[in-house]
Formats: sequence, C-alpha cells, structure tokens
Amino acid sequence: MKKLTCVITAALTTSVAAISPTPAGAAPASGSGSGSAPRCTPARPRADFYAGGRIASKPINDDNAACTTISVSGIRDAANSADTCQTFLVALLSADGRDPTYTEPVEACSPTPRVRTVLATGVPAGVQFRVLYQIDYLEPAPQVVRYTVWH
Repeated sequence: MKKLTCVITAALTTSVAAISPTPAGAAPASGSGSGSAPRCTPARPRADFYAGGRIASKPINDDNAACTTISVSGIRDAANSADTCQTFLVALLSADGRDPTYTEPVEACSPTPRVRTVLATGVPAGVQFRVLYQIDYLEPAPQVVRYTVWH
C-alpha cells in the first residue's frame, strides 16, 4: 500500500473539511500533554453492519468543537485479547445523503489502552461519521473488535 500522504477533501453540509490520515507511528498517547488529546471525548460505538470485509460502527455525531481529530484506542479482539492491532478507516457521512467520503486505511495498535492512533484530522464539529475496521476472519463468526473512538 502506498504511503498515507494523500489529502481527502470531504464536502460536508455546506462546509468543506480537509481530512488527512496519519500513520500509526505518529499518534499521540492520551495524557502525553499534546494539545488536542485531552479535549477529545471518548465513545464506544456499537457495530452496525458488515460489508466487503469490514465492520462499520453505528453513526457517531461529532459535536465537540474542541477536537478536530478522530482517533482510536483500547483496541482488542474479543476472542483473542493478545491481538491489539487492527486496520481502521473513517466514513464521513454527508448531511444531504450523498455517498460517504472515506479516509485511507490506517493500521492502529494499542499495546496499552491509553495509546491513541489518529485516523483523521481537520474534522469540523457537527460531522457525522462511522468507524470501520477490517476483519481478520469471518468464520465461525465475524471478528469482533472492541475499541474506543476519540472525537
């Protein structure tokens, strides 16, 4: 896969937001004193549907103007607690029903629950989005990954 250097422009409601995925290695840890991490609020989204090898969360409303990133932490495979890595992406939903805009996939790991991996930056308040993760197995049941979203 090519380096995550692209910038995705998403038309959301009447504004345009620039979203650029950040490589997993550049993610700040919670409580590390970084400027934006403490202002983001956590959510534990529930799974909504499976499609194309990915599980999508129920829509999340981001009304937190103090946080312009979408991050994940506390990643754990429910069937194998030693598995703390997964590939995630964000689907930014448009208010007018157009197709979602997706970020590039990012491999995120949580060696400890406090480590956050940034999936998108420059996200304006009021955006509705879904977090999707790529599953590693489908049988005997689709993989369930537990994680926290920071927005």
